[in-house]
Amino acid sequence: MFASRESRRGAAGLVDVAFTDRHGGSSAPPFDSFDLGARGPDRSAERQANLELLARELGVRTVATMRQAHTASVAVVTSSTSEPATCDALVTRERGVALCVRVADCVPLILADTETGVVAVAHAGRVGVATGIVAATLAAVRELGGRDIQAWVGPYVCGSCYEVAASMRADVAATAPAAFACTTWGTPSLDLGAAATAQLLAAGCTVNDRSRCTRESDDLYSYRRDGASSGRSAGVVVLRDTDG
Repeated sequence: MFASRESRRGAAGLVDVAFTDRHGGSSAPPFDSFDLGARGPDRSAERQANLELLARELGVRTVATMRQAHTASVAVVTSSTSEPATCDALVTRERGVALCVRVADCVPLILADTETGVVAVAHAGRVGVATGIVAATLAAVRELGGRDIQAWVGPYVCGSCYEVAASMRADVAATAPAAFACTTWGTPSLDLGAAATAQLLAAGCTVNDRSRCTRESDDLYSYRRDGASSGRSAGVVVLRDTDG
């Protein structure tokens, strides 16, 4: 279920950070088995079962998700039962509210200030990295009182594997220079994790790298590798008072 999971304690309480893998859920092949995307009405029961399992593992009632649209929009969450917003980042200072970002090659980002209790997740895809999703999420965290911000970069398709047209690489690198990369076979590519990390560091964040290449790891979902047969993994964060 978890590719990685860790906790950080501060004055505001305990922040639980996790990135999921594809194992331990209810999804049928080829999406087996912990697909948190489950697009289509015929697969809604699988998605709900997996979200409920994730909530139980995190010790929360439900998990707050969003309708991701490759934007630089951020929504403030006051309850995990709120209607999902169309955006690419969620931020909250509410305890016991788990925030979830779903990916299948894009970069899942988690932000937290353990002293003030502000947490966030962001979907850093090609468009979002170029148009400012990192800066927008940081601004929202700071507006809620976040100051000493830690960030976690989860699994994504690495720069050695994410082949794009040369013109696309040039367009993204114009605003996110660290994204400029080449594949192992010598063609233009993008390293979105490197770009997001550079933006976070420039903004004064501490960055914790928990990345692995989704395309290269069979334990993770990858749209680049599997196309329409790819499920969705997640990055999740929750602020709680204690370990329990």
